[in-house]
Amino acid sequence: MNPPNGTGWLPDFLYVDGAFETGLAMFAGPDGRITRFSRTPEDLQRAVRLPLRAMLPGMIDCHSHAFQRVIRGRTERRSAASRDTFWTWRESMYHAANLLDPAGVYDSARMAFLEMLLSGITTVGEFHYLHHGPRGVPYEDRNLLAKEVLRAASGVGLRIALLRTAYVRAGWNKSPDPGQSRFITSHAADFIAGTESLRSDVRSGAKPGSAWVGVAPHSIRAVPLEYLREISAYAKVEGLPLHMHVSEQPAEIEACLAEHGSRPVELLTREGILDERFTAVHAVHIAPDEIRQLGSAGASICACPTTERNLGDGTLAADRLIEAGAGICLGSDSNAQIDLLEDARLLEYNLRMAKLERAVLAPDEGRESLARRLFHCATEAGATSLSAPGGKLAAGFPADFFTVDLNDVALAGADRDSLLSHLVFAGSRAAVRDVYVDGEAMVSEGRHRLQDEIVHKFTVLQDNLWGSAR
Repeated sequence: MNPPNGTGWLPDFLYVDGAFETGLAMFAGPDGRITRFSRTPEDLQRAVRLPLRAMLPGMIDCHSHAFQRVIRGRTERRSAASRDTFWTWRESMYHAANLLDPAGVYDSARMAFLEMLLSGITTVGEFHYLHHGPRGVPYEDRNLLAKEVLRAASGVGLRIALLRTAYVRAGWNKSPDPGQSRFITSHAADFIAGTESLRSDVRSGAKPGSAWVGVAPHSIRAVPLEYLREISAYAKVEGLPLHMHVSEQPAEIEACLAEHGSRPVELLTREGILDERFTAVHAVHIAPDEIRQLGSAGASICACPTTERNLGDGTLAADRLIEAGAGICLGSDSNAQIDLLEDARLLEYNLRMAKLERAVLAPDEGRESLARRLFHCATEAGATSLSAPGGKLAAGFPADFFTVDLNDVALAGADRDSLLSHLVFAGSRAAVRDVYVDGEAMVSEGRHRLQDEIVHKFTVLQDNLWGSAR
């Protein structure tokens, strides 16, 4: 718990308003919210000194499927198919989803969330569609698995937006897929009732601001139009964040054209679903008109570059989306790799490869402008997408932050003007030393207090799922 009079911290460098400051202390009250910044000698003496540390706002991971952490490293091989794609990978993912019991969901989520905290992430948007028991039989508590995920986040100290996901069908004119049976909620009224029940439980059981619920129709291929209309209207009335996979694969666009006579973003625009609370996840196969529509609506796009390259999905036209006025946030998605700094730099690097030029996303000629823009995607843009507290260090905001070691080999030699570029373009979680949520230390000197237990339980889970080769 925070001391009754609050706490202050004095790092060598403090990231505020898009720049690093020196000789500046930050203070938070007993409620974990930032109260002030100060340079007075008395306050500098009172603050906890953090030598050889830089302090930055905690990063926000807007799109995670925590249970997929169990298949990391287990799909990197050729299948029997003539071409390995997202669709062949998906069969392996379905297989894993159908092996997990509630305890396995909890242990896999804890492992993913621990790894997020260790990398400087303080908030996650968990796109949760694993709802039922084996063969699709509902649990007595239809939110049992969602509650296991929420319990995992609470236990490790990570903020969470539980994006409760609607999944109805295998696709337009497709037969039911047994691999999806644990995902399916056939009626919109049942989905809304389940969401309301979960919201009530979260309001009564979670610390305010530590957990909240959003709505996520999985995709146009997985949710019929009338169902999508109903749950989108519900989300709008309730003011909930609305996330949806959009245009991740060309086949999804072809199916949308066949069923609805329009591309996915065009359909969402026509239906009035796009607005500032809407986040399109992936959006790597969108047309110029759709880019303009997303920008005009003030929607967010959640890029997941480490997963998109792992699955061969494609790359985001981040430059054109930013120019159109859309916000870009970041997600770890399949959790094949959890490193939002890598996701941030890939936004730029993918464009460099495609355009054969450098500094594509830089808004001006300033040395730090490109790094600021990319770090904004990992922080403030994520807060907007999830309707989350945090994303920046400012009075009234929660004291969610991480520190990096200025003597880390990737950062050594950086000065105040170049430090953010060092971190965004060369940094890794090896540099992260401390992570605080609501002013409380979750990671100290690079370790979490539950780290050994979480890793052990996850190792046992993996041995049980796949068999031990050790």
